[in-house]
Amino acid sequence: MRGLGELPDPRLVLSVPRSNRPRRSAAARDDAAEPDLEMLRAGWRRTETRQDGAWNVQPMAAAGAVKDYSCPGCGRAIAAGTAHVVAWRADGVLGEAADLEGRRHWHTACWAVRR
Repeated sequence: MRGLGELPDPRLVLSVPRSNRPRRSAAARDDAAEPDLEMLRAGWRRTETRQDGAWNVQPMAAAGAVKDYSCPGCGRAIAAGTAHVVAWRADGVLGEAADLEGRRHWHTACWAVRR
C-alpha cells in the first residue's frame, strides 16, 4: 500500500505516445477561429458579367429578409423570410452610390434565368 507522498512503481505507469501534430500559436488559433468580417458583411457578394454589363450579386439569407420585395423578373412578391438575391450594377456610369440606389431584390431562380 502506498502512502500519500510515495510515487507509483515506474513499471506500472503507462506511457502516452508523443503527438506529432504541429502546435499553432495562440494568435494563429484566434485568426483561424475568426471568420473574415468583411466576407460575412458582404454576404459572399460576387460580380457576374451578363450581356447588359457587370452586376454585383449578393445572396440574402431568409433570416436577413425582413420585409416584402417585388421581383423585377417575374413581378411577383418576395415574402419576408424568403431567401433571394440582391443585384445592382457594377459598371454604372453614375457612380457607386447611384448603383446602390438602383439595387433590386430578385428570386434566386428569376435571377438565374435572366439573360
